[in-house]
Amino acid sequence: MILKTKWVLPIIIFSQFCCTSLWFAGNSIIDDLISTFNISNQSLGYISSSVQFGFIVGTFVFAVFTLSDRFSPSKVFFVSAVLGAIFNLGMLYSNNTIFTLISFRFFTGFCLAGIYPVGMKIAADHFEKGLGKSLSFLVGALVLGTSFPHLIKSFGLNIKWETVIWTTSILALTGGTLILTLVPNGPYQKLADKFDTSKIIKVFRKPTFRSAAFGYFGHMWELYAFWTFVPSLLFIHSEIHNTELNISLFSFIVIASGTLSCILAGIISGTYGIKRTATLSLTISGLCCLFSPLFFMIDSSVIFIGFLILWGMVVIADSPLFSTLVAQNTDAQSKGTAFTIVNCIGFAITIVSIQLLNYLIMNIDNPQFIFIVLAVGPIIGIIYSTSKSK
Repeated sequence: MILKTKWVLPIIIFSQFCCTSLWFAGNSIIDDLISTFNISNQSLGYISSSVQFGFIVGTFVFAVFTLSDRFSPSKVFFVSAVLGAIFNLGMLYSNNTIFTLISFRFFTGFCLAGIYPVGMKIAADHFEKGLGKSLSFLVGALVLGTSFPHLIKSFGLNIKWETVIWTTSILALTGGTLILTLVPNGPYQKLADKFDTSKIIKVFRKPTFRSAAFGYFGHMWELYAFWTFVPSLLFIHSEIHNTELNISLFSFIVIASGTLSCILAGIISGTYGIKRTATLSLTISGLCCLFSPLFFMIDSSVIFIGFLILWGMVVIADSPLFSTLVAQNTDAQSKGTAFTIVNCIGFAITIVSIQLLNYLIMNIDNPQFIFIVLAVGPIIGIIYSTSKSK
């Protein structure tokens, strides 16, 4: 069964949401993993980085072998979703150690390389006009999927951590099946006729592509480090001011707020311009990094959470816009490779920023000041994304 064109984007969006819920499944249950398998309190950084590293390796493999440019992206998406769900279930293994947990999260991240960038490739194959708005909805689904495990955990109904794993794996299987059965190859798809590893270098020869890519890289330095440590931000503020917060619930709200901002940015960019909208978002998120110590000092949970919601909105709103610029400055037969190699480098950068924050939180007495380092990414991204290309 193949749905009409008007249903293609909603199906891609819902499937992306289902499958990307695998991403932070480990983060949302980290306390349970620590107590169940007797692993260290520093495991959050290691487990988060293992997913990122798996994604990096996966996107590099996909880019080198130009998989989503040579094979049906819907089939690639489906196979990746099935394998990702299976590796996610590996966390239920009763004799897990920190090594096996990191391994399962690594392979889950590897499979996500066939989901997130391939989902954008599928959207680009179906929507040539209005691609910015389409990718904004798609990244919004990624945001919601990323935050969903926090919501499951926040209910306070004594939901077992195993339920989070089962739920996210079932969602991934559902999303993969929907893409395979309901989304045909797009009308703008042009499969590459040969294996060409040089594409991963050729795409960077275009100045406008480099501008978009480096803007994306600066954005990525901040994004996943912020998402990873949202619970820590909330915890640090509650410790400083001796307040109690439902950290899982507010983590969901802060991260999920980016869904709305992605959609709004996609709409606004139609009038204001894709590049200008992306740069504005990157600028505001950089300012949030710089001013974060001031908000830690304010003895008001409402104001602090409001600040985090704003930060959660602007930190992701530019992502689909930079991805749109990447697609618009790449030929049709190289879009899949362009998406995957840009994602590969972008997520490699997240490894550094996540591990840096993890180290600083564990070793600095005043952790409220460390999030200033995240401003480095937006500053560099703004410089490159606003540079004039010949």
